Amino acid sequence: MTVIERKFIAGTQNRKGPNKLLFGLLQPFADAFKLLFKEQVFPRNIKFGVFVVAPAISLVFAFIGWCFVPFGYNTILSNINLGLIYVFIASILHVYGIILAGWASNSKYSFLGAVRSSAQLLAYDITLGICVVCLTIFTRSLNINDIVELQDKTGWNAFYLFPIFIIFCICGIAETNRHPFDMPEAESELVGGYTTEYSSIMFAFFFLAEYCSMLLMSFMIVHLFLGG
Repeated sequence: MTVIERKFIAGTQNRKGPNKLLFGLLQPFADAFKLLFKEQVFPRNIKFGVFVVAPAISLVFAFIGWCFVPFGYNTILSNINLGLIYVFIASILHVYGIILAGWASNSKYSFLGAVRSSAQLLAYDITLGICVVCLTIFTRSLNINDIVELQDKTGWNAFYLFPIFIIFCICGIAETNRHPFDMPEAESELVGGYTTEYSSIMFAFFFLAEYCSMLLMSFMIVHLFLGG
């Protein structure tokens, strides 16, 4: 997925994306090995315990949401009636890792990045919540499996709730800090946002959590509006 995204961005900017290591297919593995073996640097005067735990919090909550996502008929880890609510609770609690990372880093850049990122996430979470309420009223269910099965009978929800579908997609992009909503990580003024002081494997945790959230949001769009 990272190779596809980088190729697409490169195409829009009229340049080459990853093109070494089997046409770029092994680039993610090269990135992972690079981050794994880089030196871990800890700045002075950080809140060490919180600094170390914050990436793990982000990663854990990014993974928790997958428990309630169906991958096929009855192929789901936890098929509960409030699955949709739990997915969005996990996405909201992801904010705690970001806030703690910025605060524990003892850096103004990191703290500003954390404040901007959390403000953006919470703002768009409210809009996502309104979209979910509209969808729930229409489908009369909070069970993701039931919503998918309902679309087998009635057709895609995107046709009936087209404005809600568009708003949901925009909020999904903002939730995952992708272009053009990547202001929390603005390199020009914030260096790298809340991850400025992180390096090596702990930075990789944040990176992995971000891509987990992107894929989860993509799955949710497909399940809730495009037939599953």
